[in-house]
Amino acid sequence: MIRKLLQKVFKRKKTADTASDSLFRLCVIPVKHHGIHRNQISSCALKITQELQKAGFSAFVVGGAVRDLLLGLEPKDFDVATNATPEQVRSVFRRSRIIGRRFRLAHVMCGLETVEVSTFRGPSPDNAHPLGVNDSTDQHGRLLHDNVFGSQEEDAIRRDFTMNALFYDPATEEIHDYLNGYEDIRSGALRIIGEPVSRYREDPVRMLRAVRLAAKLGLQMDPETAQPIGDLAPLLQNVPASRLFDEMLKLLLSGHSLACLVDLRARGLHHGLLPMLDIILEQPMGERFITLALKNTDERVLQNKPVSPAFLFASLLWHEVLASWNSYKAHGEKPSVALYKAMDDVLAKQQKNLAIPRRFSATIQEIWIMQPRFESCTGRGPFRLISHPRFRAAYDFMLLRAESGETSAEIASWWKDFLSANQEQRDKMIQTLPSPKKRKRRSRRKSTSNKIDVSEKAVS
Repeated sequence: MIRKLLQKVFKRKKTADTASDSLFRLCVIPVKHHGIHRNQISSCALKITQELQKAGFSAFVVGGAVRDLLLGLEPKDFDVATNATPEQVRSVFRRSRIIGRRFRLAHVMCGLETVEVSTFRGPSPDNAHPLGVNDSTDQHGRLLHDNVFGSQEEDAIRRDFTMNALFYDPATEEIHDYLNGYEDIRSGALRIIGEPVSRYREDPVRMLRAVRLAAKLGLQMDPETAQPIGDLAPLLQNVPASRLFDEMLKLLLSGHSLACLVDLRARGLHHGLLPMLDIILEQPMGERFITLALKNTDERVLQNKPVSPAFLFASLLWHEVLASWNSYKAHGEKPSVALYKAMDDVLAKQQKNLAIPRRFSATIQEIWIMQPRFESCTGRGPFRLISHPRFRAAYDFMLLRAESGETSAEIASWWKDFLSANQEQRDKMIQTLPSPKKRKRRSRRKSTSNKIDVSEKAVS
């Protein structure tokens, strides 16, 4: 019904590509219907589209920014698509650079803002049909190179989901829609463009993106879009670990990480990403800990509070470390040595799946290393601990462990009181604790005299 209404309301233009003319038609949606005005576009993106159009090129704001504005959300960034090549974009803007190998594009800088400008993509010359994409793929169908330029319609067809294939022209304030993306947004449907299996094979990360967008935007996945995901989950093992980390980070910081991970696990996508989730979520204590960590993260994201990726991954991997730590201690290792070995094992295993940057892994290790130190509340230990640069993250982590029932609530309560106390009160708190029993040291002099006695007896 919505489609028929749109056909009556919106003017339609035939596309130049006769091969797909029977399947796709350009639907131009005026501002009086979609409600997006140019003053909602960032000044940098607006300037870029204006300058490119002045230079004789077409230029549109595309993708997630248009989608979010239609959904009443504030876009995090604005991307621009144009028929200008990266070199031509570079010639128009002095403050710009060309980046990428698999997908070449330009970054244009305006003050502190950077806008990504991509050239319309097209199908490989070997493909007769725009949906039959086969540009330099590996044996699994994953695209290795994607620098074939094409028309605006071909670029729309090459995008992942229909809602991300909308082009907004700030000059006319019109939206160009080739694939019913506007209709899908209004009906709350997440639909992949083209044949789902081949599109997921091109880029397996699209499966993670589908889960994230459905949870974040409150959309229902189209049955054909959702059906092959479970069977194709092993393809994620062929994606570079660094790219998987970036996509997982977006998912975990979406503000709906708990819903996303539950969906990931339900569809079998956690294998090869966070394999330990399958074990953790089946253990009552581990499930409670992970649930609390993700819930707290989601609340902070939705309140626009800062979130530490290192803290989040430290939480997700902690129970794997704990299991390994206990195993090493059971085999006779000293607690400190056992903890270091457990951390190394877990992070080494995870690096094969997610390339966690060193700036995060170093913080993760510091958070874990400090956990046993919270159990010592005597002497100068607490004072040294609170002076550590990562104390606050480690402290919050300890509180999370206490809330989940993993560690003593009394210890958490003591630390809360200790941090809220002044210096004099802290000294008294330390003094009132029972002193640790000291082992009696054997007198060196007595030991020497015993040796003399023994030697004398030996002589006699």
